[in-house]
Amino acid sequence: MAHLAEPAADAPARPRGPERRGRSRRSRFNPAYLFVAPAFLLAAVFIVWPIVQSGWMSLHDWTIGDGSHKWLGFGNYTELFHDSRFWNALKVTLVYAVFVVVGQVAIGLALAQWLRRTTWYTMLLRSAFFFPTIASLAVSGIVWKFLLDPQVGLVDGWLGKLGFPTQAWLQDTHLALPALIVVGIWKNFGFSMIVLLAGVQGVSRELLEAATLDGAGAIARFRHVTLPALRPAILFTVVIGTVNALQLFDLTYVMTDGGPLFHTESIVMYLYQRGFVDFRLGYASAIAWVLFLIIIAVSVVQLRMLRYRDDD
Repeated sequence: MAHLAEPAADAPARPRGPERRGRSRRSRFNPAYLFVAPAFLLAAVFIVWPIVQSGWMSLHDWTIGDGSHKWLGFGNYTELFHDSRFWNALKVTLVYAVFVVVGQVAIGLALAQWLRRTTWYTMLLRSAFFFPTIASLAVSGIVWKFLLDPQVGLVDGWLGKLGFPTQAWLQDTHLALPALIVVGIWKNFGFSMIVLLAGVQGVSRELLEAATLDGAGAIARFRHVTLPALRPAILFTVVIGTVNALQLFDLTYVMTDGGPLFHTESIVMYLYQRGFVDFRLGYASAIAWVLFLIIIAVSVVQLRMLRYRDDD
């Protein structure tokens, strides 16, 4: 009977079982990487690299027309810390963000609760309230600048018929920022309404009926049942609304150009002034990085305060 040939003593042993399968799995190319590669490439070229480049520019005296680009370290940030105009722009931006976010979420929540039933007239009202959200910020600013004009504006015309005096809404240092806030709320409350409406319609009917059987009124049901269920939706609208409000530029550029006397100049508008009017790109990059860090810090605080927990 023939005997099988014995393998050579020095021949390497073949991997068996899970080890062999794991090695073949690692060596196999996953074609899914080909589909996500363009997105990663675009993000790297148009997002990651500009962020890195702006951080590098913020450490230099990077001025258009000057090829030396002198190294300053944190000199731009030190100058920014002592810049009173920057602090004024930061105050204007924060005041605008607080009032606009609170206003748009409050109005959006009230409308979502009112329009939660789907009928032909609620659908019509939803569309009407959502329309400002899809309108261009620049176009909205031009329209409102015309409406608030003290000479030919419809707002002062209507107020005059009611016996109120004419107001220079966008030229008064006390009224310009409140006027921008009102326009900002009008522009964004429709977005909050749609997001919160989806949350309101997703509240469990069983919980609402159980609360009604326990004797809870409409306010108690809203406070103890609806509001906790809306926490994820409220968190989303607050974070997105805050990020958008802290980047205020279009409305103030079109409606007031930062005036009167810098009372409506936002951080982004001040960045634009330093970078593209004064051509100090290094200083403008430092402003951009400070704003970037502020947005991250505010978003983290909001996420920790409004995060959803299993016991809610």
